[in-house]
Amino acid sequence: MVMSLRMDQAVELLRAAGEPTRLRILALLRREELAVLELCRVLEQSQPRVSRHLKLLAEAGLVERFPDGAWVFYRLGAAGEARELAGEVLARVASDDPVLLRDAERLQAVRAERASEAGAYFARNAALWDEIRSLYVSETDVEAAILDAAGPGPFKRLVDLGTGAGRMLTLLAPKAEASVGLDLSQQMLNIARTRVAGEGLDRCELRHGDIFGTRLPDESADLVVVHQVLHYLGDPAAAVREAGRLVAPGGRLLIVDFAPHKLEFLREQHQHRRLGFPEAEMERWLRDAGLSRIKAAALPPADDAGLTVKIWTAERGRQPQRSAA
Repeated sequence: MVMSLRMDQAVELLRAAGEPTRLRILALLRREELAVLELCRVLEQSQPRVSRHLKLLAEAGLVERFPDGAWVFYRLGAAGEARELAGEVLARVASDDPVLLRDAERLQAVRAERASEAGAYFARNAALWDEIRSLYVSETDVEAAILDAAGPGPFKRLVDLGTGAGRMLTLLAPKAEASVGLDLSQQMLNIARTRVAGEGLDRCELRHGDIFGTRLPDESADLVVVHQVLHYLGDPAAAVREAGRLVAPGGRLLIVDFAPHKLEFLREQHQHRRLGFPEAEMERWLRDAGLSRIKAAALPPADDAGLTVKIWTAERGRQPQRSAA
């Protein structure tokens, strides 16, 4: 369907997008959601100046602003006329434009620094990973809820994205004919391999892999798990899309993460990028991934200072069977 705008709406949107810095911001946010200070670094402009541009873009509906603890993130606006117009404008800008190429290089430097900090953190804490997680929630209760949410099985293929120390594999792989765990941290994979071998799970494969580009076939797993991973990522929506792509008809995606919270020290000391996820946001991502029958369960902390763990499940509908000719 071709979008339809009143003239005043079109003028407002074009005026908002029709400025060099604002167009650069739209091009950057097309790649991933970014914090204000990250945009300042890429654009090499002051925070007040960048914030003024973002305010105009947000008022026009071209970008969305969402606070997350002490940080503020921006992303392209949700689907609609403004999003379509932004996409059309950006599609007409030459991909080899020197300004946008330079911005992309600076963004890659920001990503590399972010990844380096996270990698160093994981390397320091790999051996203590389960202990660190257990500081915030009761793992026994969470794992019981995960088993319930996953369903009884058996599963033909289990995929665990961001497998970490491999706990989800040892918990769920006994119900699977074959299992694959992916992670970018070699330290974590080494721990996971030791753990999996110790449990005698010989049909379990550990791979070095990226949650944003798993290189696994479409619709190839009847259970996909993303356990306590999304809050570390620069583009959690993209990770949900990739996880959803792997879910076979009749299969299930299971996501475990935190409800929104205000524990800034997790960002400062433990490399958490997002401080939890609202239900509406996660539901939108899951639907955008082509999944339905979305459910969410909450496990509140033992005290008010802790974290609420959320378990989301979503399924891919089975293809209707064709009748014989």
